[in-house]
Amino acid sequence: MIELDGVTCRYGRGGDGEGDDEDGDEGVDDATVAVDDISLTVPDGEFLVVAGANGSGKTTLVRTFNGLVEPDAGTVAVNGTPVDEDLVAARSAVGMVFQDPRDQLVAATVGADVAFGPENLGLAHDESDRRVDEALAAVNMAGRERERVDSLSGGERERVAIAGALAMEPDHLVLDEPFTGLDEPARRSVVERLRALHREGTSVVVVTHDLRDVAALADRIVGLADGRVAVDAPPEEAVSALPGLDVRVPEGGGLDEPTG
Repeated sequence: MIELDGVTCRYGRGGDGEGDDEDGDEGVDDATVAVDDISLTVPDGEFLVVAGANGSGKTTLVRTFNGLVEPDAGTVAVNGTPVDEDLVAARSAVGMVFQDPRDQLVAATVGADVAFGPENLGLAHDESDRRVDEALAAVNMAGRERERVDSLSGGERERVAIAGALAMEPDHLVLDEPFTGLDEPARRSVVERLRALHREGTSVVVVTHDLRDVAALADRIVGLADGRVAVDAPPEEAVSALPGLDVRVPEGGGLDEPTG
């Protein structure tokens, strides 16, 4: 379980160089509030969508889940342990896929990059290899382990980043705009993998401004505006309010499950 209590995050304070918020808005004023007094619980096994326009605070919010962003006020706990007391535990339990895959790819080849996390957990080679194979298959990258990361397209790099997080098999998987740059087959493959993870008991958090791929999978949708929670409801209730937050919803507000 991920628990946030009164979390507030500011940027630009004290000339620390954090003048851009994590959702892509540049040139924010000094001490801009990116996340404003948010309390939120993500239960084990929930599929949560955090929706909002650029600058709404959604990326900053989810980066507090495993300590990538430290709140200025409030507390964050993962599985009952405060994040600031055990960053290693938080980052093992909460897997994160960044909006820009260049921020997390660390190895020269596809296979080595996806294996980086499992190997750092000290897993046996057979187990690490199994995780790498399954994760790459999930994003339509099977058999490409030896390809160099720097030779890949932007969409392919996104898929490798997702595979790297999947290979960690975390309790909670957080994906920030995971479908950006993906072609239709890859989008369907990732959706199917997220559906399977959810059914297996992993809590999944998807950050997006476009609900068409994930609305039907969600148990709950939280919509942010100006750093605050504007919507917190089941999908059937949330979709009617979300267009007012500059969020794209399925045509007609339909919530039929995507087909693969």
